[in-house]
Amino acid sequence: MTTNWLRLGSRSEKMKLKSLLLRYYPPGIMLEYEKSGELKTKSIDLLDLRPSTDVDALVEEIQRAEPLITASRSDQVKLLIQRLQEKLGQHSDHTFYLFKVLRAHILPLTNVALNKSGSCFITGSYDRTCKLWDTASGEELYTLDGHRNVVYAIAFNNPYGDKIATGSFDKTCKLWSAETGKCYHTFRGHTAEIVCLSFNPQSTLVATGSMDTMAKLWDIQNGEEVVTLTGHSAEIISLSFNTAGDRIITGSFDHTVVVWDAGTGRKVHTLIGHCAEISSAVFNWDCSMILTGSMDKTCMLWDAASGKCLATLTGHDDEILDCCFDYTGKLIATASADGTARIFSAATRKCISKLEGHEGEISKISFNPQGNRLLTGSSDKTARIWDAQTGQCLQVLEGHTDEIFSCAFNYKGNIIITGSKDNTCRIWR
Repeated sequence: MTTNWLRLGSRSEKMKLKSLLLRYYPPGIMLEYEKSGELKTKSIDLLDLRPSTDVDALVEEIQRAEPLITASRSDQVKLLIQRLQEKLGQHSDHTFYLFKVLRAHILPLTNVALNKSGSCFITGSYDRTCKLWDTASGEELYTLDGHRNVVYAIAFNNPYGDKIATGSFDKTCKLWSAETGKCYHTFRGHTAEIVCLSFNPQSTLVATGSMDTMAKLWDIQNGEEVVTLTGHSAEIISLSFNTAGDRIITGSFDHTVVVWDAGTGRKVHTLIGHCAEISSAVFNWDCSMILTGSMDKTCMLWDAASGKCLATLTGHDDEILDCCFDYTGKLIATASADGTARIFSAATRKCISKLEGHEGEISKISFNPQGNRLLTGSSDKTARIWDAQTGQCLQVLEGHTDEIFSCAFNYKGNIIITGSKDNTCRIWR
C-alpha cells in the first residue's frame, strides 16, 4: 500500500500501539495498534486543525479521548500535529502548465481517472477497451481488452492503486491488475448497461450501478456477487461509499437517493425531496452528511444518520450536474448547466461565492486536497482553477477543441487530468 503518510518510530508499549502515521488530507493521525494479536488501524481526524491551533491543548484533548495515546507519546503527537500545521500553512499557489496531450483512443473517450499519486491514469472508450497510461512518459502501459461493448465507468482502488474496475454497456464489470493488465474476474448479473462503479475504501468490494435499476456489490477476492441492492424504480447513475465503508448511497433517475448497509444490503433510508433526476450523491469525510445534486436545479444536504433533510441549496438557474464536499467537509461546491458554480458553507448552508466565467455548462467540479482551489470542466472546451475562498478565477486551462467531460486532481494536488470529447486527455502539472 502506498500512502503519503509518514511512518514514525514503532516502540511497542503496553497498550500495543505500534506506530503513528501522518495523514495530510484531510488532516489526521493514523494509529496502528495490536489487539489480541491482530494489527488494526484507527484514525484521529483533525478536521478543525488550523495553523493557529494551540497544539498543547489539542494534544491534551487527544490524550483524554484516546487511551492509546499515553503520556510518553505526547511529544511525538505534538511533532506530528506541528507537521500537519506546516502543511496547512503551505497553501498551494501552483500554476499549471500543459505537460502532455494524449490521443488515447480512436473512438470517443467515456471517462478518465488518476491513481492516488497521479503516476498513472486510465481511459475508457467506445472502442470497448480501457487503457492504462504512465503519466510521466505518456506511454501506454496496458490495454485492458475483453469487454464486448462501450467501457463507460472506470476506477482505481485508491489509495492502493493496484486494481482497476471497468463497467461496460455489455452489462458486465471486470476487475484487472494495474500491475500486469491481467483480468482477475468478470462480474456478471446485471441485465442492462453498467454506468457507475466504485471500490469501497478498504478495497474489498466493488459496487456497480446499472440502467436495470439495481446496484450490486462484488467480492474482489473470490469474484462472487455479495448482494443486490433493489428498490429503485429507474436507472442508478451515481453511487458512492462512505469513508468507513459500512454505507453506500445510490442516486437514481427516480428522483431519490437510497442509503444502504453495505454489509447486509439492507435499505437504511430513502432520501425523498428532489423533484427531478439525481445527478450526484456523495458523503462528507466524517460520514455525518450526504450531499445530493439534481436536475431540479437544487442540491440537498442530508443528515446521514437520520436521513432527514438539513437544507436545500438554491440559486442555480438550471440543472445541477455535479456537486462535492472539500476533504474536511466544511465547504460544498455545486456545478450547473447554467454555466456557473457556487461554494456554500456546510455549517451555515449559505452561499460564500459564485464562480462566473465559463461560457457553457459545467459538468464537473472538485476541490484540490488542500481545499483552497476548485477545478471545473465545461462544455466551453476549458477547465478553470478558482480560489475556493474568493471565487476568483486564477487560471484557464485552454487547448481542448471540444467539450471537457472529466477533470481531476491527484492526491497531492500538483497534477490535473482533463478528458474531452475532442478525444484527447491532457495532463497539466
